[in-house]
Amino acid sequence: MSSTFEEKGSELADLKSLSVPSRVKAFFWGRPPKDPKERKLLLKIDCLVMTYVCLNYWINYVDRSNLANAYVSGMKEDLNMVGDQYNIINTCFTVGYVVGMIPNNLILLKVPPRYWLSFCSLAWALLTLGMYKVSSYHQLCAIRFFQAIFESSTFSGTHLILGSWYKEEEINTRSATFTSSGLVGSIFSGFMQSAIYNNMDGKNGISGWRWLFIIDFIITIPICVYGFLCFPGLPGKSKPSWVFSQENLDMAKARLPPREETKLDWSVFKRVVGRWHWWLFSLLWVLGGENESFGSNSLLSLWLKYNNYSVAQRNHYPMGIFGVGITATYFSALYVDHTRGKNHWHIALLISATLVVVSIMILAKPLSDGVMFTAQYLSGISYAGQASFFAWANVVCRRDMQERAVVLASMNMFSGAVNAWWSLLFYAATTVPEFKKGCYAMLATTISAGFVAIAIRYLQVREDKQAILDKHDSEMGQISYENPTESDVVVEKHKVVSGVDTVESD
Repeated sequence: MSSTFEEKGSELADLKSLSVPSRVKAFFWGRPPKDPKERKLLLKIDCLVMTYVCLNYWINYVDRSNLANAYVSGMKEDLNMVGDQYNIINTCFTVGYVVGMIPNNLILLKVPPRYWLSFCSLAWALLTLGMYKVSSYHQLCAIRFFQAIFESSTFSGTHLILGSWYKEEEINTRSATFTSSGLVGSIFSGFMQSAIYNNMDGKNGISGWRWLFIIDFIITIPICVYGFLCFPGLPGKSKPSWVFSQENLDMAKARLPPREETKLDWSVFKRVVGRWHWWLFSLLWVLGGENESFGSNSLLSLWLKYNNYSVAQRNHYPMGIFGVGITATYFSALYVDHTRGKNHWHIALLISATLVVVSIMILAKPLSDGVMFTAQYLSGISYAGQASFFAWANVVCRRDMQERAVVLASMNMFSGAVNAWWSLLFYAATTVPEFKKGCYAMLATTISAGFVAIAIRYLQVREDKQAILDKHDSEMGQISYENPTESDVVVEKHKVVSGVDTVESD
């Protein structure tokens, strides 16, 4: 326990030595490394790795959100869509997302990410362009399926990459920034669709919602080029370039905790299935993904359309949900980082408590406009789970690169597999305006997610304690030739067991 106090005292001393602007930066972005070379390297990683993955995920979410914006801006009427056809299109997207998840993550371990991610973003951009020519909802189903296969490379693939560049105390704010860039994309898509509808609807004989897909394509191309030219990939698998020298790559690898050298072969599936990480993190994000259902199924947009709000209002008002999501995501990451990266499970409990209240608010009678808006905006807190849970999995699985790739992909894959039928069953467009089934489903998933998070935290603490004991036993074995006395061994064992207190079990 004393070592923990010493570390915290050292951190406070370091912070006091910084200027006020540097302290503010350290609070919001983490303390800079003491080594000037490492500090310069971290800045380079932030500038090149973070800028590309954020831009890539931003345009990914712009392309993903454009369907909902187009649907409430004239597409439904132009394509004569009825019933649950909108939900069926989303299900086709989800199925494609599930199909591409694990293959994309494993491909990233073999093919340089600068090539694969750039290719995938170009492919989904071309498919987005094709959406402006559709004449039936069946064509939309087919395009969205293939679009999702390529888009599935982005989210879990990026978390894999972030976990390969950043330390445990750095990754949460970076994951939050990455996740927030997608939510910014959702907001941007709403503003863009509203502007297009007001200024370009009917221009050159093309409807406003069709222009949205054309402009999305145009925006995506420069990001593809930037990734191809500047994105470095994984530090352990990249070659020296004008971006990162060999010294940079060596330092990037050395600054992270050592991990066992594992291979990408059939044994990876045995390693994955034989540990609790894959089972519980997959379950956590199945539940966590469904906790985003109020936002991901565009319930507020559907409710606004049902209540005859204007097209501009249908596109603008839901942005508040994503604004809350961005705020919750970032401050949740700050909390985890400033508690030494140990309290991801607290975020899970916060989300669960909030969504229980939100569901009860919507189920209560009478359901006024004010209550609906308040509940929907509060539901945006659910988006904090993306950064927190995937960063948590990155930390827990850090000792095995291939396991980490499969676990991160599986979290998203199983979440998508469940969401493919879950949204149709509980959040169909026909359930507007009360969404009763969805609220009861939300109560079930959000309460369950809290219990799963508690179980993960318990097993994580137990695993970390065992790792400390194993390390000590290994060190004792290396010096066994010195024939230590029995009392020496007892003393050393006592030191290690006492040192276990440094693994915080809050």
